[in-house]
Amino acid sequence: MERLSGLDASFLYLETSTQLLHICGLIELDPSTMPDGYTFEKLQSELAARIPRLPKFRRKVKDSLFNVGHPVWVDDDDFDIERHCHRIAVPEPGDATELARLCSHIAGQQLDRNKPLWDMWVIEGLADGRIAVLIKMHHASVDGVSGADMITQLCSLEPQAPPTDSEETIESTGDGSVVDIAIGGLAEMATRPVKLVRALGNSIPLLPAWVTRAQRGAAMPAPFTAPRTPFNGTITGHRSMAWAQLDLDRVKAVKGAFGVKVNDVVLAMVASALRMYLEDKGELPEASLVAMVPVSVHDKSDRPGTNKVTGMFNELRTDIEDPAQRLKAIADSNAVSKEHNEALGANLLQDWAQFAGPATFGAAMRLYATFGLADRHPTIHNLVVSNVPGPPVPLYFLGSRITGMYPLGPVFHGAGLNVTVISRENKLDVGLIACTELVPDLWSLAETFPDALDELVAAAGSIRDED
Repeated sequence: MERLSGLDASFLYLETSTQLLHICGLIELDPSTMPDGYTFEKLQSELAARIPRLPKFRRKVKDSLFNVGHPVWVDDDDFDIERHCHRIAVPEPGDATELARLCSHIAGQQLDRNKPLWDMWVIEGLADGRIAVLIKMHHASVDGVSGADMITQLCSLEPQAPPTDSEETIESTGDGSVVDIAIGGLAEMATRPVKLVRALGNSIPLLPAWVTRAQRGAAMPAPFTAPRTPFNGTITGHRSMAWAQLDLDRVKAVKGAFGVKVNDVVLAMVASALRMYLEDKGELPEASLVAMVPVSVHDKSDRPGTNKVTGMFNELRTDIEDPAQRLKAIADSNAVSKEHNEALGANLLQDWAQFAGPATFGAAMRLYATFGLADRHPTIHNLVVSNVPGPPVPLYFLGSRITGMYPLGPVFHGAGLNVTVISRENKLDVGLIACTELVPDLWSLAETFPDALDELVAAAGSIRDED
């Protein structure tokens, strides 16, 4: 067995029927590239053949009433691919709107904790002859980096997957008895005083340091300082999805013209899209929107667990009308936020998450939602924006060529909108997911992304003309 880290376990503790803490990925495929033609049975068989090489797909959560520590991962001895890989058809006319409606319904359903925490839905009946695959994985088992890596392991550079070596040694999570889980929990609990002292020692200097940084303009935005928007409130369990696909070369052209990073351009594009969307509704705040941007620390953290991430707050500078000035301001703000986040340390979030408890966290989250506290206190941040680097070459998912890949993160009480971007091949795929009641017209936001990129490309052209 393998015990969950506090951060991994916290995604289980904080989940409710309305705050669903799984992540999704929508993959559009060209089935004509599958050797000897596509059938669902063939795709499912190909998936089943690869699962034995991917132990994280076969592990499930196990706990004990006598366990005072976090739950553990164990192998599912009753694993059945048919309980995870499902076949469904999109209603006519099979367009993007119907596909999004179907995927949104699936995304609004909780994963079954009695089996490995993932599901795959193969969706047929699309009007253009393609098929789509929606994958759900619980955040307790993956973060952005590890989730993308798990999906990549189901892909290949050629339609024909390489043969499986049946004699290869396969990593196993193993099983755990009630006694083993309880004893391990006691051992974990015994180490917590030492961990608490370490966490306090690392954290106490951070607040005065933050104040000092803020006084000299070298701090990221503080929590609870974001302006309120329509998507900042108490969420329900209803979800809506939308997506957009952009030309990565145009994004890189903007990057080169302004001498900034791709992530700066991505955030500026999100800012432009949000400005257009909120201005059209007459609800654009005077103050800048603030995004929470997850930052991977897989290469820096020495703590155990799957989720190795911190989060930094970034100003989107939606208060600046001119797109060129906005991009430059975002780049400057990002540099400050990145430096400040690094000063906080790679392990801060993971160290404090070790003290999360299911009873305390679960009860607190239910009360938080019941009393609608997200509508009452100042806004922590407006939305989550993630930028995930993907493979720069064409990929085949279980034999079919990938034509679109849209990552979709969770939404939270107080921040009912998530925008996740992945660069792949020569495309930039943008996935949007929101609480339906807070963002009832998500496609109208997705449709502003091409205009947002056009705005930045035009600004880049002006820069070149001046040169």
